[in-house]
Amino acid sequence: MLDKIGGRVSDRALKWIFLIPTFLFLLFIVIFPLIWSLGLSFCDYNAARGGSPRFVGFNNYRHILSSREVWERFAITGRYVALAVLGEFVIGFTLALLLNREFYGKGLITTLFLLPMMFSPVVIGTFFRLMLDANWGIVDYLLNRLLGLPKIAWTSSPKFALYSLVICDVWIWTPFMLLMSLAGLSTVPRYLYEAAEIDRASWWFKFRYITLPYIAPLLILALLFRSMDALRFFDKVYVLTGGGPGEMTQTVPYYIYKVAFSYWRTGESCALAYILVIMIIGLSSIYIHYLNRLSAR
Repeated sequence: MLDKIGGRVSDRALKWIFLIPTFLFLLFIVIFPLIWSLGLSFCDYNAARGGSPRFVGFNNYRHILSSREVWERFAITGRYVALAVLGEFVIGFTLALLLNREFYGKGLITTLFLLPMMFSPVVIGTFFRLMLDANWGIVDYLLNRLLGLPKIAWTSSPKFALYSLVICDVWIWTPFMLLMSLAGLSTVPRYLYEAAEIDRASWWFKFRYITLPYIAPLLILALLFRSMDALRFFDKVYVLTGGGPGEMTQTVPYYIYKVAFSYWRTGESCALAYILVIMIIGLSSIYIHYLNRLSAR
């Protein structure tokens, strides 16, 4: 409020003057779409046709959960998430163990490893589509020249298309696992390793009873973030494979896009999106459960 004497705005009022527009803006762009899409998930609605949504109750959810086509999309998404997150974890954690020591050029090498995470996924997906092309791609050229292998149609082969997405995702997000692992390794007290050296402990003993217990909570947190993000990925599928060949790489987020903007079944797409949200919340709860158990020790 205005100060009656000096006509100035108090610090408390100035704070609310800046905060209230921000809250209203976030309410409009975040909360309102969530509520509106939740309402549409219980309706038969076509955004292209327009008109008023027709309430159909849980029909959209029943149709989705009884559809074999939808469960095939969930199976594809599950395979992708498992392969990508596991690959990122193994490679990132291994690199972190190798970098967790002092040597000349450590800062430069670590920065170079982090570069893939700084580029746009759409740009990286486009580059991978060009590199994995069977006709002029550099990957098939090198495999043929160096190993004598025949050309592989990475993005158009039913056998390899999903793996091309996994390779692209691993290249982008392994630096995230590396960064989180390095952060965890830096918190392990050095005197524990020194005491283990005095007792002539093996490297496995030091890893199992010193390193792993200290960094396990941070590793689970990293797996949580990556699993949540991988479950809702869309951009790389759209750019790299377009959901093909056929439907071999149509993950759930990409299928939601197709249902909403190709088939114009808006209500059904909203229902499927909320089913995916519920699954992400369930998976996150499992990670958080184990995280709490580790923190309580």
